[in-house]
Amino acid sequence: MTAYGTRPTMKDVASHAGVALKTVSRVVNGDAAVRPQTAERVRDSIAQLGYRRNDSARVLRVGQTASIGLILEDIGDPFYATLSRAVENVAVQHDTLLFTGSSDEDPDRERALTLAFCARRVDGLIVIPASDDHTYLLPEIAAGIAVVFVDRPPGQIDADAVLTENVRGAFEGVTHLLSGSHRRIGFIGDAPNIYTASLRYSGYVEAMAAAGQPVDESWVTMTSPGQAEIRRALHRMLNGPSPVTALFCGNNRITAIALRELWTAGAQLAVVGFDDFELADLLGITVVAQSTAEMGRIAAELLFQRLGGYRGETKRVMIGTRLIVRGSGELPPA
Repeated sequence: MTAYGTRPTMKDVASHAGVALKTVSRVVNGDAAVRPQTAERVRDSIAQLGYRRNDSARVLRVGQTASIGLILEDIGDPFYATLSRAVENVAVQHDTLLFTGSSDEDPDRERALTLAFCARRVDGLIVIPASDDHTYLLPEIAAGIAVVFVDRPPGQIDADAVLTENVRGAFEGVTHLLSGSHRRIGFIGDAPNIYTASLRYSGYVEAMAAAGQPVDESWVTMTSPGQAEIRRALHRMLNGPSPVTALFCGNNRITAIALRELWTAGAQLAVVGFDDFELADLLGITVVAQSTAEMGRIAAELLFQRLGGYRGETKRVMIGTRLIVRGSGELPPA
């Protein structure tokens, strides 16, 4: 600190390092034109004096807050936690703060959080949509906010998006069960109005059709992944006139609940789940894994390209999935 405990200024740093004020400004703002030895001397002075950049002044000068917002479904879900960390890693590289909010799959909450971040002047947004109408963002985009969507496409607007190959991934997972001589394969997915859930169901149907296998309506449940709902679905699948011998789960939460319910009931089915999850390797659960960290990284990089001045056509990046065979999907029909 300087005399009397006042906060050091950039001018104090320049005096301490024996350089021009403009040189300090360049170092603080990451300008590569400063000679390495000079830049190191300036950074040493910054550390010794405890200088911190005045971001309020930066906002007035360049119109940016060095902050971005991330709207996701539930930060407590491991899928979204991994994605959030990948976004944060890229943000740190750009000396930018990340603010995160959970929409709880509620379109109204998504809109309120998104506009709240815009009101606080974030430079850009990464959104995992709960809504199918994002026209409310058009005034914000026109005002200069950059927006990238992840996991699901935007509704009724044109914007960059990073998506998973959901149909292909589900097709591959169900085909794997079919290759093990299973013909009666159940499907439990999230609510049908959710973009990813509907596509994974399509992949299931396509795989069954490609193998010439009919789908009994009692084998399919699409609902919010609650324990009671999944318990009822499994009871119907296991006790109907044509009981299933295998199960494809539409996301990691459904897989975890289904495994618990099967264990409680003493039932054994071949299981493949969409999404990897913690301890799945130790439990021997075969999964269709998404590249969650890659999705977050690419979305963040697209956002910073926009913030850096890129004005080209919007991009839609499709990320492939990977079948990880661990044993649960390889159980033969009982």
